[in-house]
Amino acid sequence: MDSLTQIILGAACGEVVLGKKIGNKALLFGAIGGTIPDLDVFIGRFLYSNEIQAMAFHRGFMHSILFAFLGAFLFGWSTYRLYDTGKRKGQTTLKNWTWLFFLAIFTHPILDCFTPYGTQLFAPFSNYRVAFNTIAVADPFYTIPFLLCLIIMMCYQRNKQQRTWWLKAGIYMSSAYLFFTVGNKFYMDSVFKKSFKKAGIAYNRFSAQPTILNTVLWYAVAESDTQYHLTFYSLLDKKSITEHIISVNKNHSLIEMNDKNLQRLSWFSNGYYNLTSQSFNTIRYNDLRYPSFDSESPENSVFSFSIEQQDERYDILSVNRVPPSTKDLSFFWELIKGK
Repeated sequence: MDSLTQIILGAACGEVVLGKKIGNKALLFGAIGGTIPDLDVFIGRFLYSNEIQAMAFHRGFMHSILFAFLGAFLFGWSTYRLYDTGKRKGQTTLKNWTWLFFLAIFTHPILDCFTPYGTQLFAPFSNYRVAFNTIAVADPFYTIPFLLCLIIMMCYQRNKQQRTWWLKAGIYMSSAYLFFTVGNKFYMDSVFKKSFKKAGIAYNRFSAQPTILNTVLWYAVAESDTQYHLTFYSLLDKKSITEHIISVNKNHSLIEMNDKNLQRLSWFSNGYYNLTSQSFNTIRYNDLRYPSFDSESPENSVFSFSIEQQDERYDILSVNRVPPSTKDLSFFWELIKGK
């Protein structure tokens, strides 16, 4: 999920382990631990000159179960050595710090698994990405109550019972919301299945997920042999199915996908992508796992790239992200409100 959410979750882990011993400083160290896995964004750009490979590196090994164990010992030991000096000598133990960093690092990819982006939990042994598709990568209904509880908690001294109450309140509320999104996912999947069946669309597979910043409006993409079928459904819709389904051509024949970077890009999109020609040698790659809020161009995904062959390999020239217009935001809001 977004960085703020991971910082909050990591801070809560720090409080669980060392809050009673070192107070609010435990929140700081937990927040640092919760941020560590996302450093792969910068490390990937350092390791790879190719943008596709660098992008695919994110949520890879540094989001794995193995890294959580290795990172716990590495960062736990180094922090203990730096902290356990002077007046702080004997205040904490190596076990405390190892446990703090394990919880902060491990909960990060576990939470990411609930988002559509997916997480390679089992790297480097498998590149399979775990993606439950139940919550958006940024959802204020998960984050804000959790954040407020931690802010209130910080106002109490570390030995006060109220501190524990507010910590538990934040964890319980955020967890309850996460469980709600799981149940909501099952309901939404059933709605989309009925909708595609009613429309007479024979599909090979489909994927459904909440749209950004909410769990009310959902988006689905179904794949047939030559097309993708895109649609939205809101919990506020009066009908039990969605009747507005848009079909777009795959156009996969525009590029020979034998290039290893293009295969990596296809893997990244879980095969849900279509292509459009931009110029003589430039192709627009639309990751259709993510929706378009452009009412005039339904295949204008919010996650699109311009790709071109350079030195006998393909690379990303630019990310086609145009800030949403007032018309786009209005269209998004109308979809949320339902029909």
